[in-house]
Amino acid sequence: FDIPLIAMTSGADSSLAKAADVALVLPALTEACPMGLAPTTSTTVMLALGDAISVAMLERKGFSPDDFQVFHPGGKLGQQLLKVADIMHTGDALPLMSATVAMSDAILVMTAKSFGCLGIVDPDGQLEGIITDGDLRRHMGADLIDKTAGDIMTCGTTTIGPDAMASEALGKMNAKSITTLFVIEDDRPVGIVHIHDCLRFGVA
Repeated sequence: FDIPLIAMTSGADSSLAKAADVALVLPALTEACPMGLAPTTSTTVMLALGDAISVAMLERKGFSPDDFQVFHPGGKLGQQLLKVADIMHTGDALPLMSATVAMSDAILVMTAKSFGCLGIVDPDGQLEGIITDGDLRRHMGADLIDKTAGDIMTCGTTTIGPDAMASEALGKMNAKSITTLFVIEDDRPVGIVHIHDCLRFGVA
C-alpha cells in the first residue's frame, strides 16, 4: 500500500523510524515513573507533539468553527458551535404586530405566542419596538386595553443576527437580564430565540 507513514519515536535508528517516510524523533527522556519503566514522560511528550501537529494542520487548512460544527454536530463542543439560526423560532411562531393595533389584540397575541413579548413592526416590516410583560405591568391601568401597541412599546430593542453563535445570544440575554431576542436580517425580524431554547440545546 502506498500510504505515507509518519512515526513518533525516541529511537532514531529503530525499525519504526527507518520504515517511516517521516520520522519525528523525540528526545530520550527519563520516565516520571519511580521505577523508570512505565511510559509517563514519553507519552506526555507525544501528546504535546500530536496537539502541535493538529493545530498546525488546522491553521494550514483554514479549518473554521463552521467546519468543526459539520463534523462534530453532537456533544458539548458541537453545542457550543450552534448558530442562532439553528435554534430560533420562525414563521407563524413570531409574535409580531403593527403599532396601530389595539392593546386588547396585542395582549391576546402575546399570550398565544408564549414568548413574553411582542415585536412591533412598521409598514415595511422593520422592527421598530417591543412590548414585554414588564411593559404591561408598568402601564397597567383601566385604560390599558384602549391604547395602541405604539403607545406602550419600548422603541428599539436588543437583537442578534441569524449567523451569530447561539452562545453569543445567551451572553446578550444574560448581560441585559432579558429572556428573548429577535433575530434580525436586513432590518427585518426573521426569528426569535428564547433563553430556554439555549438551555434546551445545551448552549451554556
